[in-house]
Amino acid sequence: MPAPSNFRLLTEAERHASLQASLAQWQEDQDVWVYGYGSLIWRPEFDYAESRIALLHGYHRALCLWSRVNRGTPDQPGLVFGLDNGGSCRGMAFRIPAHDVPHTMEALWRREMPSGAYLPKWLVCRTDDGPVTALAFTMNRNTDAYVRGLPTDRLLHIVRNARGSYGPCVEYVLETARALQRSNIHDKRLQALVRQLRESQPAHC
Repeated sequence: MPAPSNFRLLTEAERHASLQASLAQWQEDQDVWVYGYGSLIWRPEFDYAESRIALLHGYHRALCLWSRVNRGTPDQPGLVFGLDNGGSCRGMAFRIPAHDVPHTMEALWRREMPSGAYLPKWLVCRTDDGPVTALAFTMNRNTDAYVRGLPTDRLLHIVRNARGSYGPCVEYVLETARALQRSNIHDKRLQALVRQLRESQPAHC
């Protein structure tokens, strides 16, 4: 399964429209919860008032998105996590104070929504302190950047060898695994992948 060659960034107007559509139901005096399942857990890049371990049903964490900038290149794309359909996912929910929402969400959109690879959705997450409705960046299966069903050996080869503007793809995967471990979040698929990576690249771990 070759990496797609078609790639288009959203225009400023398209990204702004996407943000406004997602914030249409937001009241200006309300805090906002954001759900993190990958790099947002260990590199949120925004201030938050509270964080909670959160369980999301109906989606699972998967390396299902080609990365041709941050963790790869057009010639040698890497893979990053998306929330794909089915199963469940434990991640972190971050509460953003109401007065910080406009600025924070604008910055978050620039980071997470450069293209149409994600579909922002408001989803109910379970936490030990009760349910919260959080904004989550789910996988857009209609984008050319979506990938699934990669053979394990090819997935490992991609993760080991791809490198982008943010650094090696393997670093991204291992940092996510470490962040989950620090939060006592168990992801069997990711743990199995990390074990396979360690077999050939112990220096990274």
